[in-house]
Amino acid sequence: MATQSFFFYDLETSGFNPREARIMQFAGQRTSLDLDLINEPVNLLIKITADVLPDPDAILLTGITPQKTLSEGITEAEFLKLFHEQIALPGTIFVGYNSIRFDDEFMRYLHYRNFYDPYEWQYTDSKSKWDLLDVMRMARALRPEGMQWPFDSNGKPSNRLELLSVINKIGHKNAHDALADVIALIELTKKFKKVQPKLFSYLLGMRDKTAIETFINNSKTFLYSSGKYPGEFQKTTIVTAVSPHPTRQAVLVYDLRYDPRPFINMTADQLAESWKLKYDDPKRLPVKTMQFNRCPAVAPIGVLDQSAQDRIKIDLILTETYYKMIAEHPKFAKNLSQAIEILDKAQQSQFVSTESDVDSKMYEGFFSRSDKYAMSAVRAADETEIASISPTFEDSRLDALLTLYKARNYSKSLNDEERKSWDRHIERKLLTGDDNSRAGQFFKRISELDLDPKTTDSMRYLLQELQLYAESILP
Repeated sequence: MATQSFFFYDLETSGFNPREARIMQFAGQRTSLDLDLINEPVNLLIKITADVLPDPDAILLTGITPQKTLSEGITEAEFLKLFHEQIALPGTIFVGYNSIRFDDEFMRYLHYRNFYDPYEWQYTDSKSKWDLLDVMRMARALRPEGMQWPFDSNGKPSNRLELLSVINKIGHKNAHDALADVIALIELTKKFKKVQPKLFSYLLGMRDKTAIETFINNSKTFLYSSGKYPGEFQKTTIVTAVSPHPTRQAVLVYDLRYDPRPFINMTADQLAESWKLKYDDPKRLPVKTMQFNRCPAVAPIGVLDQSAQDRIKIDLILTETYYKMIAEHPKFAKNLSQAIEILDKAQQSQFVSTESDVDSKMYEGFFSRSDKYAMSAVRAADETEIASISPTFEDSRLDALLTLYKARNYSKSLNDEERKSWDRHIERKLLTGDDNSRAGQFFKRISELDLDPKTTDSMRYLLQELQLYAESILP
């Protein structure tokens, strides 16, 4: 079995939507399981491509301009070759902070665009992942001793990395620089491991989806920390798994903080309607999908001492009563399963994909073994070979991606027809919709930020750079 190590990593991106935005900076540091540093840190810029206009707000946050990535960065294809040769080594545990919902998504889309399987980098050869955000949420709720816990400017509990670093006297001068965030996260993890070693080891072992599934199957009720739960309860509650998810490796868990009587006799359609309400609506169905492969932070009820019970404001007698009510209504589980199917179908019908947004089609199916073999041939081709390569794919997405891949990574390889296709792609992606186009919205946002009295001179410089960049790439 491969020797295990942590690889802490963080990204800075051109925006917040992984379907559309791009990674501009990748930084990471390998450590042993005892958190000793291994080798030098990785800190790379990745060239942005001409079919992407960054979100001005994101650039003001990171300070990384498109021009900087073009002058100092490497292409996505170059980055991924380095990533798989030097970073995604057997036994690597990829560690991040809110990485499962953000960074990992960007990495999956990056792999997909560049003819790699979107998922294998995190699970083959004894590789795995761990997200420390929910770990910190659970620590704050159940075992806060030994660490300081911050509040935001409104006096509400906050688990933001930069706030945790400052209050725990961990150096973090350049928040929103990927490498600075990585170093701060390692130091925070060291402190957490030192003051709460049992919880650290327990949740590290529970990151595996098989361990999670086994735990749930053997627990009638359990503790669960998630960002979907209110901060006033330390993002933590007691739940019961009511029903398996009909299509995913997941379960539907009911928040036993709430009386189930308004819901247990509802039809599937009524449950679906209640589920669609906003989170702060008291009539909203208190059910959440818990996916096994997202490292959920769960723990047995036995770890809930009186101080933790007071902290998360939960009544054990009441939760047991509510659990029994649900257990006595087996039809509720069946209706709940049907309700999620109703919602999933409605969501799928709203998403209409077109040939022009093939970049966003990652979740429209897995690639066959035959296609994976052809994909490896595309990845192996250099700039002279890629011009003449013409693989046969079973999946039409790969045909649509090939010209885009060449244009983004090997622009000199394009023939006249491919260059025209690339130019049409840029025009369609950035200019379709006039004032509502990506370009229209981009320039509008720059103007809004420029007029904002809170915008500093250094921020205006970044906005000017963005303006110049956009003018240089638009047809």
